[in-house]
Amino acid sequence: MTLTAVYCGGLLIIIGIAGYLYGISTGHASLTALIPAVFGIAIGALGFIGRLKESLRKHLMHVAVIFGLLGFLLPTGRLLSNISSIGFTAAVISQLSMALVCLVFVILSVGSFIAARRTP
Repeated sequence: MTLTAVYCGGLLIIIGIAGYLYGISTGHASLTALIPAVFGIAIGALGFIGRLKESLRKHLMHVAVIFGLLGFLLPTGRLLSNISSIGFTAAVISQLSMALVCLVFVILSVGSFIAARRTP
């Protein structure tokens, strides 16, 4: 599961950097475009440290899942609150991408936690 956290963190970093670079190219750069990258750094770092510190892995992965859940809920809430005026913009694509990556991470993590609980 730690490797999944590192990969999902990497994807979120790419989403954030791509969104920011797109903003620079259009002349509308905003630091909020880097929000997915911040979540990606947190999730990826927790996964990486979890790989190094076996004794802390379980705790670190639970914290990573909390970041993943927040990374799903926050952009989803933002999108739903503006559902009547949503257009196909870079911000919407970034928020949808972040929500999707975080949702997949949470689902895979919960499945892993359940599997770990079942094995003696």
